[in-house]
Amino acid sequence: MSLRSKCNLSASFPVQDQLLTDIRVATMVGGYGLVDHAAIAVKDCRIAWVGAEPDLPSEFSNFPKTSLQGRLVTPGLVDCHTHVVFGGNRAAEFEMRLNGATYEEVARAGGGIISTVKATRTATEVELIASALPRIDAMLAEGVCVVEVKSGYGLDIETELRMLRAARAIAKQRPLRIVTSFLGAHAVPPEYRNRGDAYIDDVCIPALRAAHAEGLADAVDGFCEGIAFSPAQIARVFDVAKALDLPVKLHAEQLSNLGGAKLAASYGALSVDHIEYLDEEGVVALAKSGTTAVILPGAFYTLREQQVPPIELLRKHKVPMALSTDCNPGSSPMTSLLLAMNMGCTLFRMTPEEALLGVTANAARALGLKDCGTIAVGKSADFVIWNIEHPAELAYRIGFNPLHSRLFGNLF
Repeated sequence: MSLRSKCNLSASFPVQDQLLTDIRVATMVGGYGLVDHAAIAVKDCRIAWVGAEPDLPSEFSNFPKTSLQGRLVTPGLVDCHTHVVFGGNRAAEFEMRLNGATYEEVARAGGGIISTVKATRTATEVELIASALPRIDAMLAEGVCVVEVKSGYGLDIETELRMLRAARAIAKQRPLRIVTSFLGAHAVPPEYRNRGDAYIDDVCIPALRAAHAEGLADAVDGFCEGIAFSPAQIARVFDVAKALDLPVKLHAEQLSNLGGAKLAASYGALSVDHIEYLDEEGVVALAKSGTTAVILPGAFYTLREQQVPPIELLRKHKVPMALSTDCNPGSSPMTSLLLAMNMGCTLFRMTPEEALLGVTANAARALGLKDCGTIAVGKSADFVIWNIEHPAELAYRIGFNPLHSRLFGNLF
């Protein structure tokens, strides 16, 4: 798969300015934002106009036309939480858990994240890219246009930077936007066992500074949990991120409630992710800070968890909800954002509209992106054309991909 132009993936579309006609558009502005008998004008890889086709301004009437024969068009999908760059796999641990071991037991026995760290440290940048590309291709095949990629499987300065360089390189080999998050505070490596503070001082913060100096990090993430880092330790990392003018986000309240969400909110975090154990006080903190809640049903499903995220509280306090695959080798070996949508609805009782907002407008919000996620004038021409009549079908089907084509038009 190669990028034919900055604003074209599918060979069926011309590379110049164009007019997409005979479509039903889900703009994802204020909900589905459905527009029937619609058209979209694209100029210089940006949306120049969208609306009912009879209302098309004359200035766009001479654009080359492509009829999409009544198909549904949505914004390009955004996978806002992934660990898609890593070495090895953890199928053996999957089997361990099925034989009764808990996620924490696996982690404390030296498995979990640490087993992936060992494999990632021995992988070259070329090898990391090569292993990630099939996963990326699976995402693109379902209409994904933006993928967030985290570090966090190196836990030493050299490998953390190598992971981020590999993530950046993916965007040169595939037609999509990559957003990177530095996740040095993911786990304490074996050489720093029981010395988490020393790891923060010796490795995490120096690696963060090096990543920033090299332009490799768009945001800073952490894992606030009993098997990872305390709120006080995360705060030390976030203080450095703030000094470097990097936004923050946090894995929090996945296995317990340590108050990580409130901590992240106090830093104006872009997102707080997982949040199965988040209480109302934490939800209120997210609402006040404008932080997006990222729901990750793949990990919930794989780990066979019982505690569901507080969807009703998030609705009550109007906290935006995003959905993501959480693609990673241990707790969510999933590349299907369509499946994540179905899981969000089936497991957590999100509505199909909430699910689609969760992989478009709210997912872009969770990454701090303002030029994608909705179909509106001025936004990047990132579209997915589907062989469906109504957007609810995207969350309804299981294991079925109704993609017709994908138009990618980000300007970097």
